[in-house]
Amino acid sequence: MKAIKTFENKKVLVLGLARSGEAAARLLTKLGAIVTVNDGKPFDENPSAQALLEEGIKVICGHHPLELLDENFELMVKNPGIRYDNPMVARALEKGIPVYTEVELAYLVSEAPIIGITGSNGKTTTTTMIADVLNAGGQSSLLSGNIGFPASEVVQEAKATDTLVMELSSFQLMGVDAFHPHIAVITNLMPTHIDYHGSFEDYVAAKWNIQNRMTATDFMVLNFNQELAKDLATKTQATVVPFSTTEVVDGAYAQDGVLYFKGEAIMAADEIGVPGSHNVENALATIAVAKLSGIDNQAIKETLAHFGGVKHRLQSLGDIKGVKFYNDSKSTNILATQKALSGFDNSKVILIAGGLDRGNEFDELVPDITGLKHMVILGESAPRVKRAADKAGVVYSDATDVKDAAVKAFDLAEAGDVVLLSPANASWDMYKSFEVRGDEFIAIFEALKGE
Repeated sequence: MKAIKTFENKKVLVLGLARSGEAAARLLTKLGAIVTVNDGKPFDENPSAQALLEEGIKVICGHHPLELLDENFELMVKNPGIRYDNPMVARALEKGIPVYTEVELAYLVSEAPIIGITGSNGKTTTTTMIADVLNAGGQSSLLSGNIGFPASEVVQEAKATDTLVMELSSFQLMGVDAFHPHIAVITNLMPTHIDYHGSFEDYVAAKWNIQNRMTATDFMVLNFNQELAKDLATKTQATVVPFSTTEVVDGAYAQDGVLYFKGEAIMAADEIGVPGSHNVENALATIAVAKLSGIDNQAIKETLAHFGGVKHRLQSLGDIKGVKFYNDSKSTNILATQKALSGFDNSKVILIAGGLDRGNEFDELVPDITGLKHMVILGESAPRVKRAADKAGVVYSDATDVKDAAVKAFDLAEAGDVVLLSPANASWDMYKSFEVRGDEFIAIFEALKGE
C-alpha cells in the first residue's frame, strides 16, 4: 500500500457503514485523516460502529444530522447504496465537498494494478473466472470490490506483484475521480437500477465512468453482442478489445462451438464448467483478459473447464444417483432465469420457481419454460407463475418452501435429469435474502446425498 499524504490531518466524513464503510474508515485513519463515521443504525445495534469507537474513531449513530456538515469536512466517503439525493449527500455537494466511494480510496493507495469488471449481469461470475484463471496461470490475483471483499480493505495487503480483480457496481462508479484500471470489462448493459439512477442513460453513464482515466495503453473489453457497446467503443481513449458470440471480432469470439482469441482456438464452448449462453459470454470476456495478461491457453482451458460457478449463481452442487443439482438462487428476476434455462435441455429439467415479485405476470418466461419436464412452484407469486406454466403446457406441483420443493423435485427426477433452483423472483416473502434461500437448497441437497 502506498503511504500517501493526501488525507493527512484532513477531516473526512464516512457516511454509512456496512463492510465497505468500516474498511474505508480504518484506511483513512491509517492514512492520518481525522475521521467521523455517521450511520443510521442505533449504536447499541451497530457492532461495526462499536468496534470503530473502540479504535478511537468518532462515531455518530442512529440519525443523520445535517448540522454535522458544518464541521468543515474536506471529503465525504459514502456507502454506494446511499443515493445522491440523500439530504446529507446533497448538502455535502452544495458545500463543494467531494463525495467518493471507497473504491476511489483503494485506487489512490494501490500498488497493485487493477482489472475492473462491471455490467448488468454476469459481473460476479466473470470477476471470479478472471481471478481463477490468473491464479492458475501463475499470477497473484486478489478478489475485491462489490464481490464481498471491500477494495479499501484488500488493498492494504496487496503488493505491486499482485493484481486487484475488482467487481464494480454502477453505484460505486458514480463516486470515482482518479480511478484508473489497466483493464476494464463491461459484461453487458441492461435497464436496471433505474429507481436509483433515474434513467437508463444515466445508469450507462455511471458504468462508463470505469474508463474515464484510461488511455491507449489500457484495454476496454466490451460485449459486441450489443449495439450499445459498439457505440460506446467509439467514445473511449482505451484500446477496445471486443468479445462476441454472434460474429467474428478482433478479440474473443465463438464460432462453430469453439472459443477463439484473435484467430487462435482456446477451447470448445461445451467444455465450460457452467452451462448457459450467458456463461459463454462470461468465458469470452475472461479469455480476453487472460490473453491480455499473458496467461497460456492450457491454464485458461483447464480453469474454465473446472469452473463450478459462484455460490447461488448457477452453482453446480453435484449429483445424487445421476440427478444433477444447480443452485441459482441469485436469479431474482425473469431475465436471470431465462439465462439459466438456456444452458439445459428442458425435457430433463425440473425447475423450482416462485417467490416475491412486483405483481407482474410471467408471460415473458413462457417460451423458456416450454418443454420442461416439471415445475415445482412456491411463494407469493405462485398463482402468476402457475399461469405461465399453464400457457407453456408444463405440469407443476406446489411446495411450501425450498426444502419441500427440493425433495419433491428429486422424487420426480430420474438419472440424467437436472433439479434447478432458479426462482425468477426475490426471496423476501419466505427468506431474509437469496443467500439464505440458496443455503437451504444446498443443505437439503447435502441431506438427500447422505441418505
